[in-house]
Amino acid sequence: MRVIVVGAGSLGINLTKNMIQQGKEVILIEKDESIAKELAETLDCTVINAEGTRPDILEKADISNADAVVACTNIDQNNILIGLIARDAKVGKVILKIDDKQFMDIANKLGFYYMINPSSISSRYISDVLRGINTIELSNLVRSDVRFMGVMATDQIMDMKLSEISLPENSAFIGIYRKDEFILAEKDPKLHEKDELILVTRADLINDVNEALGRNIKT
Repeated sequence: MRVIVVGAGSLGINLTKNMIQQGKEVILIEKDESIAKELAETLDCTVINAEGTRPDILEKADISNADAVVACTNIDQNNILIGLIARDAKVGKVILKIDDKQFMDIANKLGFYYMINPSSISSRYISDVLRGINTIELSNLVRSDVRFMGVMATDQIMDMKLSEISLPENSAFIGIYRKDEFILAEKDPKLHEKDELILVTRADLINDVNEALGRNIKT
């Protein structure tokens, strides 16, 4: 698997190290010269010192042959732009780091499915700790081939109730997020625009789930 990571912040560096350990081919793009130089000397991957939003730089990284692109710079607009370039290059998986919710809404409208919002995750966890609540990290719940998915409602399933959507066996809806409200699946809500569906399935059924939800994505 060939992955291009744009942005050598803590997320980009940790992700790169993890993928190198998994034996994946990684190309890391970082615009800060001193950071790029240090990483080129310490990481077993290709490091390009350049601005990752430039199409010619992404072409230099051979984006057309990449299996995935992860845009995790510190600027949301840049990550969206990188995502658009990657999508135009027919990259199979495009993952964006987005900190500002308004840019998450924009990325959703542009059709991006995979987004990471680390600041939101961290702030919620800290808030729970301060309130004396010991929340369980999702990573501790994922065992064997179980997968949890967060999926934006597509046009194909808009105005349908959850009970009207035929998921594959061993898959189930947990609920939906509608703005700041969480609605349990047992209430069988009718889907609105911008609803995010939360469900559980098996790893080998993810393609079937995507198909049932009107998402043309292959894992």
